Amino acid sequence: MARTLGLFSILPLCAALSAVGCRNVGGYAGGEGDGGTDADSDADTDTDADTDADTDTDTDTDTDSDVDDPSVDDDGDGYTNLEGDCDDEDEDVNPDAIEVVEEPYADGGVADPVDDDCDGETDEVDPLCDDGIALDDIDPMNGARALELCEIASADGTDWGVISAAYVRANGVAAALPTLQIGVQSYYGTSVAPLHGATMLGLSSGTARTPGQPGACGTQSCTGYGSGTAPPGFPQDVPDCPGSANINDDVGLELHLRAPSNAVGYRIEYRFYSFEFPEFVCTSYNDQFIALVEPPPDGSINGNVAFDTEGNPVSVNIVYFTTCAYDSESPEFDCPDGPGELAGTGFDGSWGSGGATAWLTTTVPVEGGADFTVRFAIWDTGDQILDSTVLIDGFEWIATGDPPEIETVPVD
Repeated sequence: MARTLGLFSILPLCAALSAVGCRNVGGYAGGEGDGGTDADSDADTDTDADTDADTDTDTDTDTDSDVDDPSVDDDGDGYTNLEGDCDDEDEDVNPDAIEVVEEPYADGGVADPVDDDCDGETDEVDPLCDDGIALDDIDPMNGARALELCEIASADGTDWGVISAAYVRANGVAAALPTLQIGVQSYYGTSVAPLHGATMLGLSSGTARTPGQPGACGTQSCTGYGSGTAPPGFPQDVPDCPGSANINDDVGLELHLRAPSNAVGYRIEYRFYSFEFPEFVCTSYNDQFIALVEPPPDGSINGNVAFDTEGNPVSVNIVYFTTCAYDSESPEFDCPDGPGELAGTGFDGSWGSGGATAWLTTTVPVEGGADFTVRFAIWDTGDQILDSTVLIDGFEWIATGDPPEIETVPVD
């Protein structure tokens, strides 16, 4: 961390050293304008006569001042020292930055901690904010908190965080509330816990409930909002599979966000479940989950950032659909993760056969300080039966390294 040293007076020191002279304290070493050797111009043996001409006046004006002007934004990050920038030589340090907790190096060493957000503390971890949110809570700001989005930002300011949140249909129109298609889960089934914090957000084309919870569907198919309107470019066609333009029972959470000034990207984590598996893989009934970003980042597909390495949207066609029970009648699906984490979800056969992806993480680039929206949405494609559910957890800002490319991979 860069530090600014204060000025100090040399006059008391000069007084203390008056017996030997103090002309060079704070200046360069040597004589007075002559390279360091005084001429004995008065023919005595004192080469430092008190009556000689002082040609290097000690009271001159220092035109190359060592003190920065605190009202000037030296690093171009939008803040001056007077406005709270505690390191005006580092554009990633200012009051609108997010604190970056230093990770250990490979050799075990750790970088010096930095007060990235200029709050007087270093490497502090913000407390979680999603404890105690009820299953049937329909406050969209609590939906954001279930994703670990705790900071609230002003609409017309420069501070970072959630500017607004709304439960919507897939096309962004406000959703009628309350609805069983939204559920804040502290556990999903008997073995799926939140990746972060105390809760995670469930969105479903049926009911976002598991067996035994109030309002649970009890079967593979429950109707919700009915016929919907897909965003432009959706449902996204799967290569070499038939498509359908018809969506039903769509629901979503739309977040208006402002990125921290030092952010280069963000990541979201989610898990998709569907009763369409395995019978309706690569058919026109492929329910989908999207994360639609506006303005669309480079590398997105019609603004959607949630897709696999082959460009498949998140559906039963995604290559990461790996949590399932092996079926000899569908040997092409080897289900490497097995069915264990389907237990107690309804997708375990108690409501009908189904499956799920692994927990997935999608990284997305962002410009520091930018305003943008993310709309998480899910729907039934082609009809209203054989429902699908997505769990969303762990929205996290990325503030180190280069901006990431859009990429979806299983969580480590």
